[in-house]
Amino acid sequence: MKKNRFLIIGGVLSIVASILHVAIIIGGPAWYRFFGAGEGMAQLAENGSTAPTIITTMIALILALWGLYGFSGAGLMIKLPFLKPILAIISMIYILRGIVGIPMVIFIDHPYLNKLEEKIVFMIFSSVISLILGYLYLRGTIQIKPILNKNKV
Repeated sequence: MKKNRFLIIGGVLSIVASILHVAIIIGGPAWYRFFGAGEGMAQLAENGSTAPTIITTMIALILALWGLYGFSGAGLMIKLPFLKPILAIISMIYILRGIVGIPMVIFIDHPYLNKLEEKIVFMIFSSVISLILGYLYLRGTIQIKPILNKNKV
């Protein structure tokens, strides 16, 4: 059985993103600032609040789960529930983030988005990565062959 390389690569990149979010927690306030979490999150981390850790942990867990769904769709592990619809949703979320991220920081007047506009290189970089991930998941999802029911004629 041929493995789905698009979902393998997408899964690996999602796991890498998950690990990066764990590294941000460990790296502390300076890492929150560098990776665009905003000054508010960085200050909360500096003040010992658990909110940045909880939020970033949730993001890391979601990205790890997306990686597992990529691996499942690629045939590297057991088939997870609702595989194709969830892979399609993951694709759409990554693509939406890639397309909408930059226009949001340019056209919406909000303190958090205004700070991200100052980090436009980060926004471009992360948007391109999101689009690539969305493409990988979408292309890989399209390649998954439906399982034929042997009882149907």
